[in-house]
Amino acid sequence: MSGEPVAGLVEALAERLLARGWRLATAESCTGGSLAAALTDLAGSSRWFERGWVTYSNAAKQADLDVPAPLLAAQGAVSGAVVAAMAEGARARSGAALAVSISGIAGPEGGTPAKPVGLVWFGLACEGAATRAFQRQFPGDRAAVRRASVRVALEALLEALGPAPRPC
Repeated sequence: MSGEPVAGLVEALAERLLARGWRLATAESCTGGSLAAALTDLAGSSRWFERGWVTYSNAAKQADLDVPAPLLAAQGAVSGAVVAAMAEGARARSGAALAVSISGIAGPEGGTPAKPVGLVWFGLACEGAATRAFQRQFPGDRAAVRRASVRVALEALLEALGPAPRPC
């Protein structure tokens, strides 16, 4: 799947969401709405894309997605616990069956030894399943990290909606 154009991934995702009668919500930080833009580039996306948030600041994550301030203070915005809370907040606030979240350090500044530039966390909250989070480390400049993050989010959504008896 990694060589498939993003548009092809979006089309496949749309088919799977429509087949289930599901809607999708997004909660983005470091990608700045790039995932929502890729999703809505497909004509007819209003049939399966519910809404998206760009919660770049910690205050926005708290106000818009109900991410607890103590969690942000303890874990930082770029963490598994926070992307899980972002995805859960997006799903709860939107009523969508599925939500994806992204938070990372796209660079060129902002990295630390513990959280280097290129580190991105993803969260998936799915109706009837446990919320999960995973991380990836991407090489390249800011634009490359953001592009790779959108691709990985799409691939993770497709995997979650795969042919398993119980999706997600």
